[in-house]
Amino acid sequence: MAAAGVPVYEVSGEVMSELAQTVTPQGLLAVCPFVDVALAELISAAPRLVVVLASVRDPGNAGTVLRTADAAGAGGVIFAEASVDPYNSKCVRSSAGSLFHLPVVLGVPVAGAVAALRDAGLGVLAADGSAALGLDDLDDDGRLAGPTAWLFGNEAWGLPGDLVALADDAVAVPIYGRAESLNLAAAAAVCLYASARAQHGGAGNSR
Repeated sequence: MAAAGVPVYEVSGEVMSELAQTVTPQGLLAVCPFVDVALAELISAAPRLVVVLASVRDPGNAGTVLRTADAAGAGGVIFAEASVDPYNSKCVRSSAGSLFHLPVVLGVPVAGAVAALRDAGLGVLAADGSAALGLDDLDDDGRLAGPTAWLFGNEAWGLPGDLVALADDAVAVPIYGRAESLNLAAAAAVCLYASARAQHGGAGNSR
């Protein structure tokens, strides 16, 4: 890092424990500028896969969704109003670095984000466990292959009816076993990878 012109300072264990927000820090801290972008900048890049988080409050879930979106090849994640701050330390850690190289938009109203994405040619799908339409149905008819924005709601109560109504369709992840539901991060991973597989023709890098 020093070779790249980044100032590096060594500190004692006591100082590190005061600066860090975890019980067992990894021993490295960095001061970074905010990296979020405007909604118009995200849309100008013509993304084919976008995540919109509506009132997602848990930083671990939000960071994991951000990391998953990055892995699935999404063009960006929108933290709509009332969602957790992506700069929350737990969210940053859960993103495992994806916060710093995936476009992130903050604080826009869900309705405004959906309207802008639709105007840019993306279909809008709302993840809703009670929806009659299943993810497999969209996969079978090829609809996931087009540019898509996924709308995900709060961990506890999901998406309210007025936000579901903003989407072109509400979609449920099928549950074949006895579990009542999937948590937000797991459901998002299933939905995003279904889109990624459809958009990339099943091709991908296994790691």
